[in-house]
Amino acid sequence: MKKDEISHVGKIIAITPEVTTVEIISESACSQCHARGLCGASEEVAKHIRVRTVPDSGNAVGDTVRVCLKKSLGMKAVMLSYVIPVIILMIFVVSLSVLFESDWLVGLVTLAGVAAYYGILYLMRDRLDGEYEFYIINN
Repeated sequence: MKKDEISHVGKIIAITPEVTTVEIISESACSQCHARGLCGASEEVAKHIRVRTVPDSGNAVGDTVRVCLKKSLGMKAVMLSYVIPVIILMIFVVSLSVLFESDWLVGLVTLAGVAAYYGILYLMRDRLDGEYEFYIINN
């Protein structure tokens, strides 16, 4: 693994000529705890990552592989999905608090502003999807 990439180990669950689907199991931080069976706080979530199939890669369903993404693209995803919405939220709350006395109205318009941002991201999903290129490295 290179320093400038984010990678996760997963298992290939499907291969088509265009797309290879890899299942990654995300575990909570307490999944390694000896009391996780009693606690109930630990959780595992299966995520499916779609990667462009490389012809003649020798991969088969059931193989364990490493799925990688450039770290700079991961940081861009964090900015788009978390940092920018928080900035929008703060701008709306501060500016609308000066204009309106009603807290519920400020909250409602603020939520509408953040929802509009996520709506724009949703409409741009095809364009953004082309920027995030995952690739597979055999384990």
